[in-house]
Amino acid sequence: MTAPPFDRVKYKETTLALWQSAAEAWHRWNPVIHAWVGPATEVMLDLARIGPGSRVLDLAAGDGDQSFAAARRVGPRGSVLATDLAPNLVAIAARGARDAGLAQVEARVMDAERLDVPDAAFDAVICRLGLFFFGDLPAALAEARRALRPGGRLAALVFSTPDKNQFYAIPISTIRRRARLPEPGPGRPGPFSLGGPGVFEAALTGAGFRDVDTRVLLASLRTASAAECLRFQRESFGALHQMMVRLSEGERRETWDEIGEGLRAYEGPGGFESPCELIVGAAVK
Repeated sequence: MTAPPFDRVKYKETTLALWQSAAEAWHRWNPVIHAWVGPATEVMLDLARIGPGSRVLDLAAGDGDQSFAAARRVGPRGSVLATDLAPNLVAIAARGARDAGLAQVEARVMDAERLDVPDAAFDAVICRLGLFFFGDLPAALAEARRALRPGGRLAALVFSTPDKNQFYAIPISTIRRRARLPEPGPGRPGPFSLGGPGVFEAALTGAGFRDVDTRVLLASLRTASAAECLRFQRESFGALHQMMVRLSEGERRETWDEIGEGLRAYEGPGGFESPCELIVGAAVK
């Protein structure tokens, strides 16, 4: 089956709607998310060379978890601008910054493909598990590069390939088969779109970045049970629901049941643990 032509405008509208509806649930699951990707986040911040006084721009910042980690590094003399397309996520990030006393964090609604920031205003641009959702990745990377000072650094985390990330690959492949969805075409957004050999590096060099450095990181996703992992995905992975839009209610229930069965392969006496392989990439303007 051939994928239909990609409509960037409709994709962005759908993405915004999904994250608006999933924002509170995503934030509720923050303890699981932080335990899962927190160590990899610190590697990303290391490669961005974020330290006291740094000016940081966070793209697709979500509820601000990694923004706050960056803010603690930059201290009161630095600044972090947390941006996201979804106002509900931005509101959560702003509230979290206030509650944590991180006055150096500002949260703003912003489209990563059309940044409302001055040229050369930041020392570092970061993006945790967001680049692969951008409908026009070249535009977003060009904007990130524009926002960086000369010598400034971009650092980002992305998923590698489906076979190394079964917690996410199982639901996607199950839904795609049941809903008879075509495989996404080359260059289209998706969780694994930057995970193939050399793909992430090519995107960065194609946007004009230099000294590209990518590293593979392991970050197993752990929950109390496979049922809890399924609940995490049902509540906060809005894209999975969008993939099921053409299925009936009964077909959706059956699909979730099959996904749950697949996830149980990674459940043991200590709970659920699925391998997750991430790629952290950094580059210089």
